[in-house]
Amino acid sequence: MGRVRGINIWRIENFAPVPVPESSHGKFFMGDSYVILKTTALKSGALHHDIHYWLGKDTSQDEAGTAAIKAIELDAVLGGRAVQYREVQGHETKKFLSYFRPCIIPQKGGVASGFKHADVNEHEHVTRLYMCKGKHVVHVKEVVPFVRSSLNHDDIFIVDTKSKIFQFNGSNSSIQERGKALEVVQYIKDTYHDGKCDVAAIEDGKLMADADAGEFWGLFGGFAPLPRKPHSEEVSDVDSSSTKLLCVEKGKPTPIDADSLTRDLLDTNKCYLLDCGIEVYVWIGRNTSLEERKSASAAVEELISGPDRPKCHVIRLVEGFETVMFRSKFDVWPETATGAVSEAGRGKVAALLKRQGLNVEGLTKADTSPKEETEAYIDCTGDLQVWHVNGEEKELLSASTQSKFYGGDCYIFQYAYAGVDKEEHLIGTWFGKKSVEAERAAAISLSRKMIEALKSPAVQTRLYEGNEPIQFFSIFQSFIVFKGGLSTGYKNFITENNIDDETYSEDGLALFRVQGSGPENMQAIQVDAVHITFCNFELVYKQKNADSLCCSKQVGSSLNSSYCYILHKNETIFTWSGNLTTSDDHDLVERLLDQIKPNLQYKPQKEGAETEHFWSLLGGKCERPSQKIKRQPESDPHLFYCDISKDSLKVTEIHNFTQDDLMTEDVYILDCHSDIFVWIGQHVDSKIKSQALSIAEVCKNIALINCSKQTSPLFPFCNSFQEFLGRDFIFKKQSRETPVFIVAEGSEPPFFTRFFTWDSAKSAMHGNSYQRRLTIVKTGVSRAIDKPKRRTPAYGGRVSVTDKSSRSRSMSFSPDNARARGRSPAFTALAANFENPNQRNLSTPPPAVTRLYPKSSLIAEAAKPVPRSSAIAALTASFESSKETVPSKSFSGNARPEVNNRSSENSSIEDPIKEGTNEGEDEDEGGLTIYPYERLTTTSSDPVTDIDVTRRESYLSAAEFKEKFGMKKSAFYDIPKWKQNKLKMAVQLF
Repeated sequence: MGRVRGINIWRIENFAPVPVPESSHGKFFMGDSYVILKTTALKSGALHHDIHYWLGKDTSQDEAGTAAIKAIELDAVLGGRAVQYREVQGHETKKFLSYFRPCIIPQKGGVASGFKHADVNEHEHVTRLYMCKGKHVVHVKEVVPFVRSSLNHDDIFIVDTKSKIFQFNGSNSSIQERGKALEVVQYIKDTYHDGKCDVAAIEDGKLMADADAGEFWGLFGGFAPLPRKPHSEEVSDVDSSSTKLLCVEKGKPTPIDADSLTRDLLDTNKCYLLDCGIEVYVWIGRNTSLEERKSASAAVEELISGPDRPKCHVIRLVEGFETVMFRSKFDVWPETATGAVSEAGRGKVAALLKRQGLNVEGLTKADTSPKEETEAYIDCTGDLQVWHVNGEEKELLSASTQSKFYGGDCYIFQYAYAGVDKEEHLIGTWFGKKSVEAERAAAISLSRKMIEALKSPAVQTRLYEGNEPIQFFSIFQSFIVFKGGLSTGYKNFITENNIDDETYSEDGLALFRVQGSGPENMQAIQVDAVHITFCNFELVYKQKNADSLCCSKQVGSSLNSSYCYILHKNETIFTWSGNLTTSDDHDLVERLLDQIKPNLQYKPQKEGAETEHFWSLLGGKCERPSQKIKRQPESDPHLFYCDISKDSLKVTEIHNFTQDDLMTEDVYILDCHSDIFVWIGQHVDSKIKSQALSIAEVCKNIALINCSKQTSPLFPFCNSFQEFLGRDFIFKKQSRETPVFIVAEGSEPPFFTRFFTWDSAKSAMHGNSYQRRLTIVKTGVSRAIDKPKRRTPAYGGRVSVTDKSSRSRSMSFSPDNARARGRSPAFTALAANFENPNQRNLSTPPPAVTRLYPKSSLIAEAAKPVPRSSAIAALTASFESSKETVPSKSFSGNARPEVNNRSSENSSIEDPIKEGTNEGEDEDEGGLTIYPYERLTTTSSDPVTDIDVTRRESYLSAAEFKEKFGMKKSAFYDIPKWKQNKLKMAVQLF
């Protein structure tokens, strides 16, 4: 128990915990008390534990006390780091309810109370009335008596009869609440009716003379209008602004008078109560005694037992293991590492409890499995276009320069790739570290116009130099950042501020750090060749009078033992390999040299064996680091619902989230620390949709474009979002330059959907949340939007990333560029015939060497998510999805993946070319109709319409094929698919 992710439940019987079988998880009896352990496997490899003890409304005081004690014992066995929650029937926390989706419906009966446990089969013979509350998790309560006056306009009610289930939607209830209530209807239908009963929806206030409405009101003795005053037994939530901190001294809570709540108010030798109205936190100092902890528990019971006190949640946590929600209640909370409890300490506690007769088997060690490396999760064989922002205009870059950026400039990129049934787009802006604000604003404005011009939604992103996500590097594959800038804005800035221009020069001294994981993801970043240290401060730009200010000069300090470097000046070029680099790192140097300094012989240098000439260029030897520069690590994902009003933003975490939590009327934030996703539903207000990019701008602390109090209805929301990001609430004080992606419903990229068990049909359904769920409940299937599927562009085949001999699309070799550097003849030959840059499509980079795209319609055998049979596994399924390894395959010319939406006629000729020809045989006998080249090109004025456009070359005669491609068809289909596409692009057949 507690060593693997999942849920363990014990029921208190005769003052002892008795395990509840997994088949009965989610079934609770009103007369019993339970202890629930939820174990979550974090991406770090550690295990997180939440302990809940649930008290039925008819449970005895003895059972309730025993459950509380056993929860404390269980926490001690787990090392004293678990968070404990007190759950009372009817007032459970959202986190607890999320374990048992869609709901829990407590049954009458109990063990110690003397009640007889109700037989589930009796349920279907008795008509019951339930009230449902909740937008993301649902509180279900059986309403007694079964009379018309029990209904109201604010809530949703379910009437369960022997043959039919009715859902009554109060006129004041929201669409989202109605959709969630239908999940409860589905649960009742499956659990108590074996999925075989009718379902009817009744709308409050609509006097429709249909049979369902008549039957429903007949159960209440006939129709009569409900009173306008809403009926509710619930006490309204206490205003969160009334948060109070109390110190427990001698068993009595004493209020602390402070202008603001800060971490400094908490003393490690004391216990505290943080009263937030609807929830009370018990904070236990690490150095407190057992008696002090007991007195704190007694004090909180006394605090919440007052006659005027609303029902609330009690959450107990120990110093060093505070939850994010607890820390968010404080105005100031320092960023400190989470406390740790040694395995030795855990073992001592377990041994002590074992001597007391408690079974501690399996609770003494934590799982420390290593976390997986982040994958790109995007099709990297699509069309890429890049624009350089110059002043207020953008200039399209050629294929040979579109992966070469300058740190003083801004860029816009548009990437089109194959989706499930359509072409998807990713549009983003990239800001260099030294780019000027005016051109950043111009980039934002220009990218917004590009997005508005698209006919379908696009994923939007804003990226900053040094904080690019893996998706960015994977679609560029080869990426180089030079110092300085070419834009007029940058040049004007350095002139006006009297700053030396450090723009990259072919003949100047330049040092590049080489990094990346392989040919499909490699970068060369220009760094300082000479690092100048000034008195007490360092200048970002070298001033003209720098020499007079210089106190000391550290040369070569940009070198790092974990990287390889390229150093050049004029016609001299060195490569430098740190002692901690690998052969793969050395291979990347070879590849990037062909883009930075082709046609030159380089001189390899190894750390510790450098020549004097090498050090003379850098000015001499110096100390250097050895730790790799790491990007913000990806953490466990958290989903938050954004409740946007005219003047505020309320953010609520959704625990154990699933795809069904993304409701089409709302906005959500998915935070995984290294990246932030803002998901916007199709039915979100158009004013908020139009400001989607402004949300990203606020995330990155950029001045809003056309967003002010006078002109933008979203301005208050953006202010709230700014404050929201600035606190420790979600983002744990991460960089303001963290990548943010704006994701529109229906166009979710795979690097977003990987956090869910995703069904693309759900995001393509008609109607609002309620209408979609009603369709599923009544028909049992998800009905997608009726629209013709577009042919997925054949971007080309793929090869495994493990094939290090293959060259990625980012390489720009030509026969003229091949340089003899002590390479093998095979390597030189490959470099010579890889590609001719003069034949490149300037808007499309060469095909990629990458892993398979999980959701691509090009891959007939794409990996599908494993279905989960239990709602309890929802959270762990979403976490595991980010760790699953995508299988790699290699497709040769005679084993090409089939396009999913290809017609049956086309599939009959899927591979006649290779199979229908033998070596040395004329390929006109392949069984296809032959057309002239002029009619097959993509720019033809008289194109052929009845062909497979993804394979235009196959309709050429053998003679014309050899004339255009310089080889026979059999030889053509033996080369990799990406190379086929490259050749086809050169002759306008792709």
